[in-house]
Amino acid sequence: IMDNINAKYVSQKISKTRWRPVSHSSLQHPEIFSTGSWDNEDNKISFWSISSNGGSGMDDGFEGDPQLLCEHRHDGDVLDLQFLDQDRVVTASSTGAVTVFRHHQNTQTISISQHWPRAHRYSCDNAPCTGVVCSSPEIVTVGEDGRIIIFRADQEGVIRVIENADSSTIHAVTYLRTTEILTVNSIGQLKLWDLRQQSNSPSQILSLSGDRVPLHCVDRHPNQQHIVATGGQDGMLCVWDVRQGNSPFSLMEAHSAEMWEVHFHPTNPDHLFTCSEDGSLLHWETSTQSDMPSFMQGGRNNSMISRSAMAPAGGNQSLISAWLNGDTSKGRLETTHMLPSQTLSVNSLDVLGQCLVCGTDGEAIFVNRHVPV
Repeated sequence: IMDNINAKYVSQKISKTRWRPVSHSSLQHPEIFSTGSWDNEDNKISFWSISSNGGSGMDDGFEGDPQLLCEHRHDGDVLDLQFLDQDRVVTASSTGAVTVFRHHQNTQTISISQHWPRAHRYSCDNAPCTGVVCSSPEIVTVGEDGRIIIFRADQEGVIRVIENADSSTIHAVTYLRTTEILTVNSIGQLKLWDLRQQSNSPSQILSLSGDRVPLHCVDRHPNQQHIVATGGQDGMLCVWDVRQGNSPFSLMEAHSAEMWEVHFHPTNPDHLFTCSEDGSLLHWETSTQSDMPSFMQGGRNNSMISRSAMAPAGGNQSLISAWLNGDTSKGRLETTHMLPSQTLSVNSLDVLGQCLVCGTDGEAIFVNRHVPV
């Protein structure tokens, strides 16, 4: 695994990293990704290429080394970053602003095409915008102020604000389907919102019983829209079925510190990836006899715990844990460490095709172009 990694050291802490979408028709490989930085004197949004002809040729790096295409100053920390389409990305800023940047590929420049300053705010101060999700032209953001805001990339005004969506910080948001979103907050709740309703209250609330552990990230299973995965402050990976009950379907001990992001593989969701403050990036793979991934097998009460999920430093041995209840042949979960032993936080990851990219507080970007999926 480690041999396939290209590391690029940059002079900034990377808070977010995302692949540019590829068109399904062309079957092309991902080539361009975007990063955002945080906690630096001047933060930036940058575009990188991993295609061998993408670089200037002056950089004598290895083939596949990320080459910087262009960058643009970003006001505040980049707290989230999502592609709206092939040319535009949307950022969520610690200043409360939401910005749409356009990447001009013919000139390798970046311009601001929309900017909503202080979209998230308190009465006397800015409130960080913590998460953004896009379904072009629609953009949905969440913030520390407990607001959910809906924009359109082609309109200057705000389309809709759900004012008191939450009394605590909303940390992340994802679409469940085109008219429904799901948010996670700092007191361990998932909330479903039906955007067709004018109501300012959620259609459903799920939570970790009694724990109130802050949830930091959420991702929806690409084919089964009722299945979502979350990660939080305690490093646990939770998989939920929003149709069944109000508590998680399975719980896995994934990391020894905050889990910052979780992503199902977009086309092969038997594979899931998590990254953490503990400096690790894990690849979870379910191998099952049935068509249904083991994330979804067994009853709601079956919880699966991987006790030894922290491999010794430098080790990347696979760890196998099966459902505690029921027939272990039904579902197996294998966990692989994807990075050499790290000391600083892995803040963000994205996976597309066989390509994985992640960014760290060690001012490094890691790219793996041969992920075994």
